[in-house]
Amino acid sequence: MSAPPELPDVVSRAFAVSRRSGYVSFCRNETGRLLAALAATRTGTMAEFGTGCGVGTAWLRSGVRDSETRIVTAELDARLAGAAAEIFVDDPQVEVLSADWSTLLDKGPFSLLFLDSGEPTEVGVDAVADLVEDGGIVVLDDFTPCEMWPPVTGGRVDVLREQWLTDDRFTAVEVMVASDAATLLATKR
Repeated sequence: MSAPPELPDVVSRAFAVSRRSGYVSFCRNETGRLLAALAATRTGTMAEFGTGCGVGTAWLRSGVRDSETRIVTAELDARLAGAAAEIFVDDPQVEVLSADWSTLLDKGPFSLLFLDSGEPTEVGVDAVADLVEDGGIVVLDDFTPCEMWPPVTGGRVDVLREQWLTDDRFTAVEVMVASDAATLLATKR
């Protein structure tokens, strides 16, 4: 990877909070750098569904260039949401909610939406398409790279990936961020 080994301060703080909380499930640095680069192109409101301890949100925040841009993020686990809120306590551009992601439905439309590749019914294209503004970007992470069509993971067709890559409302692509990790980027038409 051609990126500086140093991490932005806000990301370093997020990793420290994650370690103290014993939370080890967070977005990879490769995905984080992609989030920061995409966030640098956005204004308006960005969101993350499933904050964890705030590493993904920190990467988004590290890329924000406009002082009016906001990031809202929701985490169902109150303990994790509280830990993430520590990172952004003095940052008026970031709001961490201890709530289900559905509480963000009235805070959009979003210029960038970062989703964990969780259950297809929760992060499927039909569930979130109307939450993204025209020209907005959806980022889904935690995919294993796949070179075949239809995409197969664990011996089964990866329905979530297939939905995003074929939906007419989006122009989408799978991007390898590491030899063992891929991210989907979908721009709303």
